[in-house]
Amino acid sequence: MNTTVEFILDLAAPNGYLAWYPLKEVVARTGAELVVTPVFLGGMHKITGNSPPMMRDADVLGKVPYAALEFRRFLDREGLDKFSMHPALPFNSILLQRVLVAADDEAQRKALVDALQPAVWERNIDCGNVEVVAQTLSDAGFDAKTLLERTQDDSVKQQLADNTSRAVERGAFGIPTFFVGDEMFFGKERLGQLESYLSGGKP
Repeated sequence: MNTTVEFILDLAAPNGYLAWYPLKEVVARTGAELVVTPVFLGGMHKITGNSPPMMRDADVLGKVPYAALEFRRFLDREGLDKFSMHPALPFNSILLQRVLVAADDEAQRKALVDALQPAVWERNIDCGNVEVVAQTLSDAGFDAKTLLERTQDDSVKQQLADNTSRAVERGAFGIPTFFVGDEMFFGKERLGQLESYLSGGKP
């Protein structure tokens, strides 16, 4: 199946980091095209009534420790040994998400994700600090001044809001979410199911 995988992404989601690298391998193996749709997870949670798992499940005996175990197993299985849980989680990602929206094109957007994922989830940068984000972008070879200026455009702000509301209307409630046409897959644990579907299997 030669088709497109749409990755609904907010860089504030640690599971988005975990999914990013094996997802790129999946699309490479299947010949699919990958596109990234930046959304604002805080807005998504507000619309859907969802919340971060560690907060939502805090009172469920055993669930948070087990989720942490599965999280570590995924890191080990995928060889993501540079991951470091951000000490400010949950943090406001709106600046980073507007940077992704402000990209010149899809190729630059994916390159920005490649640069920003390790900055957030390996080096734990201050994601709301404009100077820190500017330096991170510059160090990765991007025109930080232009990108950050664009984040203040009303059109960029509106696009992020529209992306978020449309994703929710299609059924998304968290990160990572993947769409292949109208078929939705949620969670890093669905990457195998996604690959099977891209290879001609049933969802």
